[in-house]
Amino acid sequence: MEHGGRAATGPVMGKVMAARPDLRPYARDVARIVAEAVREVNSLPLEEQKRLLEEEYSWVLETRKKREEKEKTLPPLPGAAEGRVVTRFAPNPDFAIHLGNARPAILSYEYKVMYKGKFILRFEDTDPRTKTPLPEAYELIRRDLEWLGIKWDEEYIQSLRMPIYYDIARRLIENGCAYIDDRPGHEYREYRNKGMLEKYPPRLRSVEENLDLWEKMLEGVFSEGEAVLRVKTDPNHPDPSIRDWVAFRIIDTGKHPHPIVGDKYVVWPTYNLAAGVDDHLLGVTHILRAKEHMQNTEKQKYVYECLGWKYPEVIHFGRLKLEGFIMSKSTLKKLYEAGTASGIDDPRFATIAGLRRRGFTAEAIRKLILEVGVKYTDASISFTNLAAINRSIIDPMARRIMVVLDPVPMLVEGIPWGEKSFEIPYHPNGRLGSRTITVPGPSTTIYVSRSDLDLLRGAKIVRLMEAFNVEITSIGVNEIKARYHSQGLEEARKHGAPIIQWVLAGGSIPIELVVPEGLDLYHKMGLAEEAAKSLRRDELVQLVRIGFARIDAIEGDERGNVRRVVAIFSHE
Repeated sequence: MEHGGRAATGPVMGKVMAARPDLRPYARDVARIVAEAVREVNSLPLEEQKRLLEEEYSWVLETRKKREEKEKTLPPLPGAAEGRVVTRFAPNPDFAIHLGNARPAILSYEYKVMYKGKFILRFEDTDPRTKTPLPEAYELIRRDLEWLGIKWDEEYIQSLRMPIYYDIARRLIENGCAYIDDRPGHEYREYRNKGMLEKYPPRLRSVEENLDLWEKMLEGVFSEGEAVLRVKTDPNHPDPSIRDWVAFRIIDTGKHPHPIVGDKYVVWPTYNLAAGVDDHLLGVTHILRAKEHMQNTEKQKYVYECLGWKYPEVIHFGRLKLEGFIMSKSTLKKLYEAGTASGIDDPRFATIAGLRRRGFTAEAIRKLILEVGVKYTDASISFTNLAAINRSIIDPMARRIMVVLDPVPMLVEGIPWGEKSFEIPYHPNGRLGSRTITVPGPSTTIYVSRSDLDLLRGAKIVRLMEAFNVEITSIGVNEIKARYHSQGLEEARKHGAPIIQWVLAGGSIPIELVVPEGLDLYHKMGLAEEAAKSLRRDELVQLVRIGFARIDAIEGDERGNVRRVVAIFSHE
């Protein structure tokens, strides 16, 4: 059923032998039984197969359904009630999101769905100097989330909420929970490190003095670095970074304008102030974020305590690493800004855009994240694992196309026909249609991959995939000669003939295969069969004996004829 109603003896034998290794001494007898069963199943219409599966083998469907449900089930949220869960995804729009960023987005959205709650998208863009927002990143992030199947109920941009944060600052000052620090940074650190913060002169100011200094900060009396607003915490907290942390600082937006509000504001909230305030005001009940934010959780609780707010439930999880991909946002930004990358969707990047361009599906990414779940420990995902998930999704819908890389011509002589057409299905399941390849005789030139030369040297008979068998007569550096031998697949098996892909000289089109490996991009040139002219941009295909790829570009001439195909290698 999974393969369009077509069973194959080989895979079935593999399953039987794996489940019953005690039957291996009787493999020949088992193979006959399997072949008979396969023939019987393949003779049945698809609808009849479906009926038998549902009526007589329903336990197979039930077992699979239970396994899939178990794989996708997330642990319950603490203190959660249906209809009352509010989660959020809060990216910094200083770059596109990558696989690590997507994790909280996917998990938060899945919990929203699980509890029939609300999901908020919030852009945290209150650092126009150090983490300067990219104007295009806002829309890129929206697009990536939509592609992942994530729909948000509300959207907020923090740079448009500045008056709200200013009001909270005044309330913190009025409650005696914050003060203006206009001393040089080294003085503050000296008091802090000596455990003398309680005697730090700015900390001892009255509420009235602090309110006056706050207004002067807003009016631009202080320059960048001359004053900050600090939240009062435990002056002897064991973590020095938590002691009286900075809630607001001055940024010269004349030199570092914000892409949305320009130079309208010079006093900007830090991450912990803005994030902490918004989580309360927007009604967030559960926060899912990396355990590196545990310090931030502790910092924000001082604001909540001062204002009498209840802190949301927090679920911390470990870091996520995808082997073989660039995951560091700072490294990604450097490559992007230096112009050494082809864009935010560079296929070497673990950005969602990069993975999409490489040929990974949203379903594969979601499934991977759900399998990892909300584990507290760090998780390192092998590329092989992600590729296996993606392969299972795209294999049934990917057309098979024959491509030869670094092509070498092969002259085939002695063909016993003037012209013969071979109808070749695009997929073994038969649901993706077929193409016709017409081979002229009595001789013709085809191309094979240079990487197959060693294979050809060791084989007397070779089968040209889905067509006929040839006998190799000579192999040179840049040319192979062969003679027609036979047509049947059974004849090829009798001679132990390897099966290789091939491309006719007439009608083939150039193809460039871009292969990402770590920080490198390799460009491999070759020829694709004529059917490649029907490919579409973004289509996922399987290049026979090479691997899966995504069609990145279809280049044509002024008449609309396809002249070249560019594909990006996904995985085997």
